[in-house]
Amino acid sequence: MEDMFERFRGVPALLLVGLVLVGTACTRDRPAAVAKRDGILLLGNGPEPQALDPHVTTGTAELNIEMALYEGLVSPHPETLEPIPAVALSWDVSEDGKTYTFRLREDALWSDGQPVTAADFLQAWKRVLTPSLGAPYASMLFLLEGAEAFNRGQSDDFSSVGVRVLDDHTLEVRLENPVGYFLSVLLHPVWYPVPAHKLAQDSPASRAGSWTQAGTFVGNGPFVLVEWLPNQYVEVRRNELYWDVATVELEGVRFMAIDEPAAEERAYLAGQLHVTDSLPPARVAAYVDSVSMDLRIDPYLGTYYILANVRDGVLADPKIRRALALSVNREAIAGRLLGAGQRAAGGFVPDNMPGYDANIPVEHDPVAARHLLADAGFPEGKGFPKLEYLFNSSESHRQIAEALQGMWKKELNIDVVLVNQEWRTYLQRRASGDFQLARAVWIGDYLEPSTFLNLWTSTDPNNWAGYSSVRYDTLIETARKTADPVQRMRRYALAERYLIADQTVIPLYHYVTVYLKDPSVTGWHSNLLDWHPLKYVGFE
Repeated sequence: MEDMFERFRGVPALLLVGLVLVGTACTRDRPAAVAKRDGILLLGNGPEPQALDPHVTTGTAELNIEMALYEGLVSPHPETLEPIPAVALSWDVSEDGKTYTFRLREDALWSDGQPVTAADFLQAWKRVLTPSLGAPYASMLFLLEGAEAFNRGQSDDFSSVGVRVLDDHTLEVRLENPVGYFLSVLLHPVWYPVPAHKLAQDSPASRAGSWTQAGTFVGNGPFVLVEWLPNQYVEVRRNELYWDVATVELEGVRFMAIDEPAAEERAYLAGQLHVTDSLPPARVAAYVDSVSMDLRIDPYLGTYYILANVRDGVLADPKIRRALALSVNREAIAGRLLGAGQRAAGGFVPDNMPGYDANIPVEHDPVAARHLLADAGFPEGKGFPKLEYLFNSSESHRQIAEALQGMWKKELNIDVVLVNQEWRTYLQRRASGDFQLARAVWIGDYLEPSTFLNLWTSTDPNNWAGYSSVRYDTLIETARKTADPVQRMRRYALAERYLIADQTVIPLYHYVTVYLKDPSVTGWHSNLLDWHPLKYVGFE
């Protein structure tokens, strides 16, 4: 998943916090205390969400809200993230592991009172796979029989795709191959149903369904959308028609669009938030030294990395990419520049991926880097063209960019120009391939290496580098079709070692989540995906 953890776009959120602080000075109780009494969680959520349609979004800011508004066949256990029954009350799996039969609960309703049916799932998945929608996560559904051919336009008959409605409350799903982690994949929002009775009113290629707007919202999750003030907040309230409403403790949640960590910290300390999205790296030590009960540093399945556009120019040469990678001191960036428990990265898949280890070392060898640069025709950096490094507005992104710039100048004698763009422009340039080097982050969508390694296959829409390797595609496809989990992990490791040897991606560090949380917030558990199902969250 495209990360929203450190994407900062600035002024509106700062103004919002300033106005809130002024208002606080004139009131007796801080907003967080008032909201707590009312059962409303005030949650820092990073930048403004792009949409609340689970089929077209890719960021964690959207995911946090969508997990409150919608529910799939299964939902994550709040502590372990293991798939547990949700809309699907139970399921059977065929002996060959390729056919799942889900029995849907009859008390599952949309927030407008209409029943949630098997047809809602079929229509939702058909929408995701319809080529004209351009769903960024359509490839996740390629696990379904015939799904890839339909999405590629090789078939226009959706009945060839492995999903069939047996009756209103029974859904049959057929896979191309057995997938041991299939239920975990179903946790992702791209598999969420949409209200088929509302979908029929929209264009098939609608980029955001009409039911996703405040005032006309229809969802099936524990909360419903009641207000969306752009660049300020999204507010949701408890869905009284939700089948498990008795479990929901909160009356509502306000997702605050504060896209600068320093502003979030000020808001938290002033009693404006119960939980922040992040914390400025420079402030972590102070909270550690004071043994703050509010500080949380949790493991996280994410990687911060450098993209190299391999389509043309000097970056098409793997020797150049390898030289750039070997000249970067990743331990210094993770340990000294950030210093909150981030781990220097040798591989792209985080080193805390359960059951997986590609054994890729963290390398820093400036001498070898200079030799590679000379072999590529640029001894001591002579004649090497200027490169641009694209990043979006954020103090920590700038610090990392300046550190990289200095390392490349010192070790290779090459000049890299830093290009700082606001968030939307950065996204547009990266998606269109209008960059040479760029920062990026990828956060796991489920607990399996393919959520990271699929990114570099030739046809993945999030393969912004333009990397294409028949060898790599074959390695990933072979691993994906391997039923035995131990052998599958070994084959993923082989693919990742091949990827890093080609050095299309330059991993810098693996994440932790660093944030502030009011100790009175309950039901909020540490986990690798930083998912916090809000139906289980409350206050002491």
